[in-house]
This record gives sequence, structure tokens and C-alpha cells, in this order.
Amino acid sequence: MDNFQIETAQNVSIHQPVANVGDRIFAFIIDVLVLVAYATLIFVAAGFIGMDSFDEWVFQLAVGLPIFLYHLLMETFNDGQSLGKMVMKIRVVLVNGGKPAFSNYAIRWLLRLIDITFSSGSVAVISLLFSRKGQRLGDLAAKTTVITEARRTSFANTLLVDLPEDYVPKYSQVTVFTDQEIQSIKTIFTKARRSSNHKVILSLSNRISSVLEITPEEKPLLFVDRVIKDYNYYTQQ
Repeated sequence: MDNFQIETAQNVSIHQPVANVGDRIFAFIIDVLVLVAYATLIFVAAGFIGMDSFDEWVFQLAVGLPIFLYHLLMETFNDGQSLGKMVMKIRVVLVNGGKPAFSNYAIRWLLRLIDITFSSGSVAVISLLFSRKGQRLGDLAAKTTVITEARRTSFANTLLVDLPEDYVPKYSQVTVFTDQEIQSIKTIFTKARRSSNHKVILSLSNRISSVLEITPEEKPLLFVDRVIKDYNYYTQQ
């Protein structure tokens, strides 16, 4: 459970980084601590103020209702994030990459009873472990998932490539691309090369040559690799 690919209405592939189980568990623990702190604060305040039998139901409502509605309200009005999710830099989104509506948040919130409350979280964990898109039952029903916004950068995930000192570039046109576009090209190319997906490499090569308005002399794999290296050469000098 690492990334999943979506297709936008413009047929652009986007790789969503799915939040791992550990991040979601830590976010849940943080939320629990926040709610415990809130309840404790209310109890302490009530002890100072004093409370007769007439006020008891008001006290119970003040404690119970915010705790009961916490996840629904936080995710709805805080763009898919509870306080725990904010700390862990994860967020609820639709599986197509869009922003969930209130109905989506409500469905996943209601199914917390099965996923987390009644099963002590076991159903949610099992669902997450076997879901390619990082979905518990509530997410499946609501057509949502949880992505991570934390940057996990390795050399392979950067624009940088190793170039020999005597490297001679060939396609100066590559500077029409932006860093983000080259990063996307490198990511797709790297994954396709690892899985020997020649169709993807061919499509990528055709698209690049069309944008650059050139006819490559190399085979698709060598051409895409050359474009990435040339871009590094011209932009890192």
C-alpha cells in the first residue's frame, strides 16, 4: 500500500501517495488524546463551578456531543483533517483525487462504529492492510481514501540524475518542460522500466517527441532517458 493511480477528466495520470497504517494509527491516538484532554478540561471546570442535578444533562451534552461529532465536524470543516491527521500530515480525499462532500464524510464517520468503535479498530486495520487504495470499510462505502502530504524524498524521487563530467547533451528543446513535468516523466519512466512496461515507455516517448517537435533517433527507452539527462544538464549548470 504505497501509491495508487487515478485518471483525471483530462486523462492525466496522478499518483496519490496513500497514508500508511502507522500514520493513521498515530493520527487516531493523537485524536484520542485530544478528546481525553477536552473531557478532562470540562470535568475540571465543572468541579470549580459546581453543578446541581438540573445541570447534569447540560454537562453530559457538553462532554459527549463534541466527542461524538468530533471526526465528522473536523473533517468536514477542516478540509479532510482532524487534529491528529494535521499532525501526521494526512488527509481524507475522494479516490478520484477530489474533495469529499459532506455526504462522503458522513458515510465514513457512521461506519467508524464498525471499523473502529465496536471492533476496537481491528476491522479498520485488516481492511487497510488488504486494500491497495488504503481504504477501511467506511472509505470503501464513501469512495474516499487517506493520502499523505508528508515529503518522503529519496534520490530516485528527485529530478537529479548522475551525469558524467564529459556528458554532451543532445536536445536543447527539453527546457520547454517544467521541473514538475520532468519529475512526472522521470517517475513514470522509472516505474515502467522497472516493470518492463514497454507500452508505457513508448507512449511516453511519443508524447515527449510530440511536445519537443522532434523525431528521436534513439529507441524509446534511450530517448526518454536522454531527455531526462539533458534537462538536468541544461537546468543544473
